[in-house]
Amino acid sequence: MATTFRRYTPEQSILLPPSPRDWLPEGHLAYFISDTVDNLDLSSLYEPYEGDGRRNMPFEPRMMAKVLLYGYATGTFSSRKLAKKLHEDVAFRFLSGENFPAHRTIADFRKQHLTAFQELFVQVVRIARELGLVKLGTVAIDGTKVKASASKHKAMSYGRMQQEEQRLRAEIEELTTRASQVDAEEDAVHGAENSGDEIPSELQRREQRLKKIGEAMERLKSRQAEEDREAGRSPEAKSRSKRPFGEPPEKKQDNFTDPESRIMKTSSGYEQCYNGQIAVDAESRLIVAAEMTQSAADAEQLLPMVEKTCEVTQGVPSEVLADAGYRSEDNLQGLEGKKIDGYISLGRERKSPTVVNNPENPATSRMQEKLATEKGRKTYSRRKGLVEPVNGWIKSVLGFRQFSFRGLAKVAGEWTLVCLALNLKQLNPRMEWK
Repeated sequence: MATTFRRYTPEQSILLPPSPRDWLPEGHLAYFISDTVDNLDLSSLYEPYEGDGRRNMPFEPRMMAKVLLYGYATGTFSSRKLAKKLHEDVAFRFLSGENFPAHRTIADFRKQHLTAFQELFVQVVRIARELGLVKLGTVAIDGTKVKASASKHKAMSYGRMQQEEQRLRAEIEELTTRASQVDAEEDAVHGAENSGDEIPSELQRREQRLKKIGEAMERLKSRQAEEDREAGRSPEAKSRSKRPFGEPPEKKQDNFTDPESRIMKTSSGYEQCYNGQIAVDAESRLIVAAEMTQSAADAEQLLPMVEKTCEVTQGVPSEVLADAGYRSEDNLQGLEGKKIDGYISLGRERKSPTVVNNPENPATSRMQEKLATEKGRKTYSRRKGLVEPVNGWIKSVLGFRQFSFRGLAKVAGEWTLVCLALNLKQLNPRMEWK
């Protein structure tokens, strides 16, 4: 008996237009993101367009937000790839409502509304808490290094800058002398109005390079002066240090492409990075606070992350878990002052921490005693399984490993956008809009 196949007529015209809601299976992430965005307060997205009298009608901000959020939630971050998806991917076509903004339009919208996405992040977390998904009992805090939109090879140390500055000044002086000689020779042969431009162009390139190096040196000096003041030094006071006030060490580096990024140690070696901080609710595994810092060290971020968590959720966590990177006497005393039960490691996991019994560090001594108890060990042991997988989802599931923007403020906005997209992806199976 001949095999009977299912009907296949790709050229068949459709008599009645299908509903876009029939394009995807029930429970699809695109439907959830669309319904969620429709239920949020989007006034911050619309404010820039109010009363500007523009003739060309801009794309609907609500639609653009849905496309961006779905893109980030499914690992598509490039504006060019997003523009391509709008033509080829059914979920994107449903969200866009058959609108096809160009990649530059998508990129400009994202850049313009980074602050607005931070507000949407707060709204989603508060809605999840109102629905009882975020319990705010235990919160785990951690940081992860994310590559900047700049190469570490575009960075230069202060010592190297000094050498390059001297070399370039010498070359510019030599070229200036040569240019004067060539001008004089050509004036004698061809007249004063005719001269070559080869040497002046060389001069211009070196002067531009010298200017960039000078600007980078000033940035390093400014940062070093701030660090010296925080360390209690002043320009007038004498110091035992051989280094003058505000003079950076020779190994201090600055990046010409993204001066606000920093060289940080990662699992793959030293890279030009930012340090993304997240606080994760233990019950829901949602990110309840997200911040960005230029510092490779985590210690200074613990209390700000706790405060950010309280601000976003409008509540106070009962327990906070963090690894040894957040250990400091000030941090532990700060948690005690806020009546928060902290569990902060005092050393590397699986290794015995240094015994602390110093009257000058009473909070550290109390933390050591707490972590030595069975309850303390059991409570802290939850940290790794709570927050580290979330950073893993960001980098391995979403595939977000490098920022699209440069500068701390823009990078912080994109980090919040990533965290918002991941929260929506996590919420999809658990929350329905009525």
